[in-house]
Amino acid sequence: MHIHRVFFNVFVLFFLVLSCKNKTVSKEVVANGASPYNEAIRQYYFKTLDSAAFYMQQLDTLNPLSKNRTAFLNSRKWYKRVEPLLMAYDYQNYLSMNAPNLLKVEIDDYQDIKVVKPKSYQVLEEMLFGEDDIKHEEMHRVINYLQVRIPYIRRNHIIYRQTNRHHLKMVRDAIVNIATKGITGFDSPMLSNSLEEAVQNYITLKQVMDIFKDAYTDKSIQSDWVAAIDASIRFLQASDFDSFDRYTFIKDHTNQQLKLVNRTAQDLNIKLNTSRALNPTSENLFAKDFFNLKMFSLPGSPPITEERVSLGRTLFNDKALSKDGLMSCATCHIKEKAFTDGYPKALGNDGRPLLRNTPTLSYAVYQTTMFYDGRGDGLEAQIVSVANNENEFHVDLNTMEERVKNNTMYQSQFDSLYPNGVTNRNVRHAMATYIRSLAPFDSKFDKNMQGKEESLTPKEKLGFNLFMGKAACATCHFPPAFNGTVPPKYMETEFENLGVPKNASFEHPILDGDLGQYFPYEVAERKSFFKTSTVRNIALTAPYMHNGVYQTLDEVMNFYNVGGGQGMGLEVPYQTLPPDSLGLTTKETEAIIAFMSTLTDKAYGTSN
Repeated sequence: MHIHRVFFNVFVLFFLVLSCKNKTVSKEVVANGASPYNEAIRQYYFKTLDSAAFYMQQLDTLNPLSKNRTAFLNSRKWYKRVEPLLMAYDYQNYLSMNAPNLLKVEIDDYQDIKVVKPKSYQVLEEMLFGEDDIKHEEMHRVINYLQVRIPYIRRNHIIYRQTNRHHLKMVRDAIVNIATKGITGFDSPMLSNSLEEAVQNYITLKQVMDIFKDAYTDKSIQSDWVAAIDASIRFLQASDFDSFDRYTFIKDHTNQQLKLVNRTAQDLNIKLNTSRALNPTSENLFAKDFFNLKMFSLPGSPPITEERVSLGRTLFNDKALSKDGLMSCATCHIKEKAFTDGYPKALGNDGRPLLRNTPTLSYAVYQTTMFYDGRGDGLEAQIVSVANNENEFHVDLNTMEERVKNNTMYQSQFDSLYPNGVTNRNVRHAMATYIRSLAPFDSKFDKNMQGKEESLTPKEKLGFNLFMGKAACATCHFPPAFNGTVPPKYMETEFENLGVPKNASFEHPILDGDLGQYFPYEVAERKSFFKTSTVRNIALTAPYMHNGVYQTLDEVMNFYNVGGGQGMGLEVPYQTLPPDSLGLTTKETEAIIAFMSTLTDKAYGTSN
């Protein structure tokens, strides 16, 4: 009996060790190989697409309007359930089906220019719920596209070899997308149905996390996901679009779910991909580490260090780099003005006004193009344009390089910080590195969102909620950088035609003559399009707009409130800003301005 008991105990011990070993191996396979849950996720993907397609097939231009509206809303509900998966695994079709009702210009070269009319759910929403005189031919074109496209997406799906890392990133991106775009009205311009559509997104996230429930070592993770998502759904359903408390939603729901993503990744032994625009481990939408800074640098660039930032700062302030030694970057980009200059239009090296207002460099790193017309591909390219411009530095890159080489202090610093010492590329990199550092996320608003302060007033919170909701500011100025770089991938910066006048009169406006992106290809549909700038530090950056026409934020808010140029009666054929009044009261306008004033970084109260 004793021998048998020993043998039995040894056998049990061996079995337990083997089981644990197999469990470890299987977890490693789960983390790095194809997900064992791909089939379940794929079937859910099919279900949502099929349901969206089923209701889309019920739309017909011969139907009564009420029937088409009902079918649209049902199809849209199921589209919103598939959206997180579509955004992750078929991004181009996501962009197509989710496109705003704006012409898209695709330019490869002078002979290859395409102007594409969108055929999306947003277009159909505006036709069914916004237009008094429905153009049946146009509506048929959109309906037919969606009726064909949704089944096409199903047939050509690519959910085969995704790992658990891909699925968890899908969940994280959806959480970010809901907070930064989904609750703003971006997707539902006529119905403002964004909160209910966010609920549909969360239903899918709950379903996906339920598929994973048996994978967790820490079983509390699944119950925490259920509790977190259910709480978000209840919060979304508790108020209407205009009164929704987006500040509390992001602070208490979005940020907590980002933490839960990290817990899930640790439990499943998943290392999220670091080669994307967002830092996958950041747990706060307004943290300094929310963005992956290296992805907003040139590939192969040296790391951003304090030493390189310091060197770039010195170069930024050095007038010796310009032809006549009269101008540095800091001449037009003054730190105390959040790196603007206070003039309606920038002043050239001869003291005369240039074409446009000096844009802020704060948070400029989180744009994919530079200058108001987007002609610069990045910070280094922007520096080239400034150096070569005869009205600015008016010096070629080789001369600038020689001037740096002839400075023994610079020579020593570059030799210690760059393997090949002083080159014009390294000079530009150092200056760009300094500019990349000008995004501290240390404003009053950031501190409150980060949980470091509880100092926002009710008026400031109201302003944020209006900015993100009724006022529709965040449909163009996306958080957390509050510029035109589009979430959740942050790979594209938007341009808008607002119908900006050249004079500040609201009674007798005259349209500004700057054609913006019309050049160099001379595409009519790009006339007067300009990059969406950040509103961070906006209290310091007057005057406003690309031409500096408005001196105060009250004027800026009035311009948007009346519907831009079209709203003031100007002829602006391709205006992207809706011409209808936002209906903001004086109290609401004051609250929005109060919120924007909380975006002033503390860094700009110190000396350069």
